[in-house]
Amino acid sequence: MPTVLRIRGYRIGFFSADADEPPHVHASKGGNQAKFWLEPVRLARNAGLSRPELAEAFDLVREHQQELLKAWHEYFG
Repeated sequence: MPTVLRIRGYRIGFFSADADEPPHVHASKGGNQAKFWLEPVRLARNAGLSRPELAEAFDLVREHQQELLKAWHEYFG
């Protein structure tokens, strides 16, 4: 998984096989993960993050949306 950010215990990135989907990232922490669409930022699915972790991951993705989109387009461009 190409990692774009490591912040507050989260690893945020995407999978190289994700090119056929709209821009999104996976935020993982402690073996759990959530997927967020980037345009606009919204939750696609949650696989084990607690409510507080999910809220924090959402905030991080929203705060770094432009950086994440740039990385997506550079990688898959």
